[in-house]
Amino acid sequence: MAKPLILVSNDDGITSRGIRLLVNVMKELGEVVVVAPDGPQSGMGHAITIGNTLRLEPNDLFGDVKAYECSGTPADCVKIAKHFVLKDRKPDLVVSGINHGSNTSISVLYSGTMSAAIEASLEGLPAIGFSLCDYSSDADLSHVSEYVKRIAKNVLDKGLTKGVALNVNFPPKRNESIRGIKICRQANATWQEDFDQRHDPNGRRYFWMAGNFVNHDKGEDNDEWAIANNYVSVVPCQYDMTAHHAILHLNEDWDDIS
Repeated sequence: MAKPLILVSNDDGITSRGIRLLVNVMKELGEVVVVAPDGPQSGMGHAITIGNTLRLEPNDLFGDVKAYECSGTPADCVKIAKHFVLKDRKPDLVVSGINHGSNTSISVLYSGTMSAAIEASLEGLPAIGFSLCDYSSDADLSHVSEYVKRIAKNVLDKGLTKGVALNVNFPPKRNESIRGIKICRQANATWQEDFDQRHDPNGRRYFWMAGNFVNHDKGEDNDEWAIANNYVSVVPCQYDMTAHHAILHLNEDWDDIS
């Protein structure tokens, strides 16, 4: 029986620690092919390259695993993997990550990690984005492998609803073991930006964006609650952004439409 074909990508770049761990876990589940950015692409969202060239080069970083580094965005990587690298072969699973930093709540919209997964779901492929909620330079990944494998195996064995990608976030390594997995919703939270105005050595003004993450959600069924309480959060995401509940309101209240 043929092994499942698993495509691996990310947004932190092909040399990141997170993708190395993800590749090693996926090798236990199937045949792995890697197509990942040649450098960091964090915060790129679902950007694609349309006005510049795309470059794709083989990379032997993962030994016997076929791997390529791409000059484009995470979404570019999934596109070129499906339509060029794999050609007529259809991946059984696409995984992205493991991201160095949280992709809970509203961050899913900005995330290159999740954009790779959502691009795969646009192509009708089961997909998962994995992120670790720890921004420290020496973030400990040792507690996530068993959960990466468990979640990926469930998707391989049982499938996903078409058009759905899973946004999986891991709590940082703590003194207690992870308490389990929570299937939950995206928390109602926002970023409150602050732009620090500075000047370069030539006196020209520039800005440095900073800000604070503000959680407005008091529920116990969302990803922020799960991470705070040492659970792995799993949020099913879709690319249809239609506000279906607003259609009736607009049709009833707007004038001069027919």
